[in-house]
Amino acid sequence: MKIETGQGTIPLITLLGIWSISALNALPGLAVSPILGQMSTIFPHSSEFDIQLLSSLPSLLTIPFILLSGKLTERINNIVLLQVGLIIFALSGLLYMLSSRMWQLIAVSALLGIGSGMIVPLSTGLISRHFIGRYRTRQFGLSSAITNITLVTATVLTGYLAEINWHLPFIVYFFPVVSFFLSFYLKRDTISVAPVKVTVSGKIEVKRLVSLMLFYGLVTYLAVIVSFNLPFLMKEYHFDTGSSGIIISLFYLAIMAPGFILNRVLSIFGSFTKCVSLLCMAGGMVLILLSGNEWILGLGAIFIGFGYGVMQPVIYDQTTRVATPDKVTLALAFVMSMNYLAILLCPTIIDTLQSLFHIHTQQFAFIFNLVITLLVVLGAYYLRHTFLFNDSCDSDKSLEKL
Repeated sequence: MKIETGQGTIPLITLLGIWSISALNALPGLAVSPILGQMSTIFPHSSEFDIQLLSSLPSLLTIPFILLSGKLTERINNIVLLQVGLIIFALSGLLYMLSSRMWQLIAVSALLGIGSGMIVPLSTGLISRHFIGRYRTRQFGLSSAITNITLVTATVLTGYLAEINWHLPFIVYFFPVVSFFLSFYLKRDTISVAPVKVTVSGKIEVKRLVSLMLFYGLVTYLAVIVSFNLPFLMKEYHFDTGSSGIIISLFYLAIMAPGFILNRVLSIFGSFTKCVSLLCMAGGMVLILLSGNEWILGLGAIFIGFGYGVMQPVIYDQTTRVATPDKVTLALAFVMSMNYLAILLCPTIIDTLQSLFHIHTQQFAFIFNLVITLLVVLGAYYLRHTFLFNDSCDSDKSLEKL
């Protein structure tokens, strides 16, 4: 079976290889989450800092290695670089299973961050290499959907496995083995197509790239407040942990949903796409703040997830327009690093502001983010005809202007 790319066709197995790499983006740190509560019992001499390091170190190291990998794609064969990252990723899974001391788990977490960082920019870089135009936009949407499907599925799986044995959740880190075998089909794949006409090579529109990075970091920060603070807010509302788990799953499923209809959403809203998406997120925050009803809280989480789920792949697609083909993966690396930076900074920002103003209610995080979201909505409306907010522009024409 052949898949249309906008510049020819590729075999289905090549697309499956690209999708499998997208699935890996959800895994770093995932296996540790369900066992964090057990760590102080399993390792009674470990400090709270050790436990925090175990969960945050993969994301912390992922950021510099995303940027390094993006730069290395200009000098090293991308598939070879991908295979090295996959081997490191899978090796970390094996070492996790064999670890019996806290310092060993922390060291392996660092290794996981390195392997993850090496493959993250390649998950989108391969899409930009194979697809153009609306076909590329659709694949970015599907890639985002696959990442979030994996996140929800793996979260349920690791939670179940953690109840059997604390080592078992690390099994999910063996999934890169599948991607490794599929990568050989990527290696042998060649595309008989006419290349996109580009008048210059080795160029990145820095101002546009920086604007995309800042915007992506901001909307990620606005969205992840659901996964970080909603469980605490629901505890304040006297809900049990099972209810918060279901709502968080709905949030991630909502992020996934737009990936299947992304081109349709863009054709309907055009230059208002980001504005509408931000309004959707703001509406979700209002629902969460105004109601203690479980169903309304779930609907609010869905609204926030859907709004973010539209913007994430759109931003990836826009990033391909700010660089010539030989620089696209590097540009994507810079943008994708903002996702991990926002996730790392979100709890710190909220905790610092709460301490500074002596605020103890969990509603504060949503009130603060709602105000920011509404301000960004106004900016998105007034700047809807600029590059950052005009999602109806022609990607191929934008590329030729570089």
